[in-house]
Amino acid sequence: MLKSLSLFLLLTASLNATAQARREYVLANDWKFTKGDVPEAAKPDFKDAQWQTVSVPHDWAIYGPFDGNNDLQTVKIEQNNEQKATQKAGRTGGLPFIGTGWYRRRFTVPQFKKGNQAVLLFDGAMSNAHVFVNGKEVGYWPYGYNSFSFDITPYLQASGENTLAVRLQNQPEASRWYPGAGLYRNVHLIVTEDVHIPVWGTYVTTPEINSASAKVNLKTQVERPKGNTQALRLQTEIRDAAGKVVATVSTPLASGQASGQEFVQNLEVKSPKLWSPETPVLYTADSKLYAGTVLKDEYKTRFGIRSFKFEAEKGFSLNGQPRKFKGVCNHHDLGPLGTAVNTAALRRQLALLKDMGCDAIRTSHNMPTPELVSLCDEMGFMMMVEAFDEWKRPKVKNGYSQYFDEWSEKDIVNMVHRDRNNPSVIMWSIGNEVPDQSNPEGYIIAKRLQDICHREDPTRPVAAGMDRFDDDFKNNFAQVLDIAGFNYKPHRYPEAKGKLPQGFLLGSETASTVSSRGVYKFPVEQVKQKKYRDNQSSSYDLEACSWSQIPDDEFVKQDDLGYVTGEFVWTGFDYLGEPTPYDEAWPSHSSYFGIIDLAGIPKDRYYLYRARWNTQKPTLHLLPHWTWPGREGQTTPVFCYTSYPSAELFVNGKSQGKQTKAPSDKSQSRYRLMWNEVKYQPGTIKVVAYDAQGKAVAEEEVKTAGKPDHIKLVADRTSLTADGQELAFVTARVEDAQGNLCPDATNELQFAVKGQGKFRAVGNGDATSLELFHEPKMHVFHGQLVAIVQASDKAGDVQLNVTGSGLKAAQVTLKTK
Repeated sequence: MLKSLSLFLLLTASLNATAQARREYVLANDWKFTKGDVPEAAKPDFKDAQWQTVSVPHDWAIYGPFDGNNDLQTVKIEQNNEQKATQKAGRTGGLPFIGTGWYRRRFTVPQFKKGNQAVLLFDGAMSNAHVFVNGKEVGYWPYGYNSFSFDITPYLQASGENTLAVRLQNQPEASRWYPGAGLYRNVHLIVTEDVHIPVWGTYVTTPEINSASAKVNLKTQVERPKGNTQALRLQTEIRDAAGKVVATVSTPLASGQASGQEFVQNLEVKSPKLWSPETPVLYTADSKLYAGTVLKDEYKTRFGIRSFKFEAEKGFSLNGQPRKFKGVCNHHDLGPLGTAVNTAALRRQLALLKDMGCDAIRTSHNMPTPELVSLCDEMGFMMMVEAFDEWKRPKVKNGYSQYFDEWSEKDIVNMVHRDRNNPSVIMWSIGNEVPDQSNPEGYIIAKRLQDICHREDPTRPVAAGMDRFDDDFKNNFAQVLDIAGFNYKPHRYPEAKGKLPQGFLLGSETASTVSSRGVYKFPVEQVKQKKYRDNQSSSYDLEACSWSQIPDDEFVKQDDLGYVTGEFVWTGFDYLGEPTPYDEAWPSHSSYFGIIDLAGIPKDRYYLYRARWNTQKPTLHLLPHWTWPGREGQTTPVFCYTSYPSAELFVNGKSQGKQTKAPSDKSQSRYRLMWNEVKYQPGTIKVVAYDAQGKAVAEEEVKTAGKPDHIKLVADRTSLTADGQELAFVTARVEDAQGNLCPDATNELQFAVKGQGKFRAVGNGDATSLELFHEPKMHVFHGQLVAIVQASDKAGDVQLNVTGSGLKAAQVTLKTK
């Protein structure tokens, strides 16, 4: 249970003496914020009473309004095969993230005394962060995606009030997608003794693992004041997931040794339970640092026990079992919530991906929030943690290239140190589609960055996402990487294999199929870069970009080529910005690439992947909807995405024939069942699935919908933690009197929340909608949207009421505990 202490939320400290050696506070509430530069804002006596009061994490730009002139870019996108520069209105989401913002917060540090140290840890701040304590600048960090910390001990007033001020600035043309703005990740204050374990001061590896035991190596850094040479001792216990001690060791550090020393401890865990996506078992190393009998610090390190290999010809194996990454790339925004981090929202995203059968995440194209890494540890996702989208050669006018020479090593060191104990992290990525691939000396940069990763973490390989195939080999770029990752090159995998010394490769970014949930275009055909007057793309999942493919093209190579280690699909979720193929067509301002839309509602493509990836549960999904007034008698193809080998389609009870997947085929019929000549008739389409023995085992029906009649609400959870942060995602469906989804409904719905919670945001997944996420009203998109309710910090009931003109209203009651 979280308790308030002074102006902080207390995280890990408690009243017992042993925990007082380390106190960590999350600075969540009572921040003051203003947009615009205020030259005197760092001063302690500055009057900020008129500023907005906000909670952190906070994204100042997600509240809009949308405008095509926000970050209007005239640019030639080389990655998209563009031949000339054109004006891009929605490239970064059309939200007002450019400019300067200030945050201020007053705080006291309880029981702070001589011999204590205080550190501020920022999980991320967008961007160009200048941090001030009591009017003095304590540090600067430009890269908005990285975590960083500053020792603020010399600047603190031990008793009384202190003032923390943070100045952030986002430049125009600094991103290719919506970056967010503000203190969008958590801010921590860590108070320790002056003899202590620093931020990210431990490093756990498991060098030897077998069924009987696992050797655990723990390296622990110690910092102490200059001249302090007292003898120290580090006592470490390893606890299993149930909290039982399974190994222990006590190690002395002799007196007289200088500051900055490292403890090295070796422990043995008997009968280890191995971490994997299927069994995400975690252990904790609880280290206590003593000077004599006095406890100076306590530091907990969560880790997992697992082994993996990348091998020539064989590909990837985890814990001795060959497997391929069933991964997705994800940007960092949370749709209607913007970039402000929320654990419940991240958990919901991962739960949807888990049900699809996904087992891996590529953090595109930047360091993730630590909450995501922790959730991947807990829920079982392997991770490619990525550093940069730009090196020395720019993609955008004010991108990371301006910082690269001075900051790239610092940024990689922080990335690796923060996440190298997390079992979910399998590999580092040093870059995505960097133009330096075409520089004959680009491989030198790649090797330097890779060497930094190896120096800080010898246990993990390093990859990069490459898109310039010929240059990559001509310039020795692909050859120097531990893992050669290719973006959108399935047709060239055999050629790459013949040239690569590694003997394996990775689909680091695949597909980029585009679709809009619930939208179906006729005639149904496989096309690239297709545009329609309504700025939508067809959900028949046959439309891609000029450089990319439909999912099936990648599936064939993944299934047929053993040396291909898996894929990371672009993307798991739609995201704000990059509305390809409508970059030049405002009001499109969010992507169409997602398997799941911006509101978190699965598109049809979700079930195409689920049918192939989720081997634990069957999949049977029909498309399109069957409400087509005016299409009577016209050809309306019906597709079935299923894990079963064959199925039979019926239209109003009449069989349209049985289709069977063709395992040796190189086209869509290997992965989809398709009835391409069906004529539309109102009524019912039904598919009956058959197992390998020809037995009917499952069926699904889709009916022609009548007029919109009522609202149906489906909550992803009915019980919430009363912590002021937890969210419930409630899908609102407009249905006819018989309970069929009305697939073309566009009704505006209104939302009201009563009790121990509040309305947080709403999204409908429409890339062209300019309705604001934080307003308690929105039109449904193809019959659906998702409303987000946030719990208060008090226990009780929360009631969401949803109304719409001409519709029967609906309500759902949630409980906060």
